[in-house]
Amino acid sequence: MRRRLRHRALGALLQLGLLLFTGLAFAQAIDPLPFKDHAQEVRFQALTRELRCLVCQNENLADSNADLARDLRHEVFDLMQQGKSDDEIKQYLVDRYSDFVLYDPPVKSSTVLLWFGPLAILLAGAVVVVVTVRRRGRAAPVAVQDEKPNDEGDDW
Repeated sequence: MRRRLRHRALGALLQLGLLLFTGLAFAQAIDPLPFKDHAQEVRFQALTRELRCLVCQNENLADSNADLARDLRHEVFDLMQQGKSDDEIKQYLVDRYSDFVLYDPPVKSSTVLLWFGPLAILLAGAVVVVVTVRRRGRAAPVAVQDEKPNDEGDDW
């Protein structure tokens, strides 16, 4: 009887510990920053959504929990506190990490393939389909029509 109570108490403590650990893990994802006002916070959120996390694939700085993303969020916040504009902050990050840090990179010679590559591949595929259909249309044998009715006695 005592053993059973001890096991239940141990199980309850384990569940409570897991619950607290889970809450602690979520609490670490929240990174409070001392914004001057709500407008600055909205600007910060918009800017960090336009910047790519360099560690996580397909995540922006606002959503990433990586240590580097947290450091970059603090860097963006510090630059905002220094009075830098959004363009200046983006340029600062591009100078350090290249255009990869931007979700919407500018059209330059180094990004032409990124912007127009999918369209070029789509057009090349359309050309291949049209050429293939035309070749098959020319090579198809002309159907010869029989004058005799094809009646072999099967009436379905």
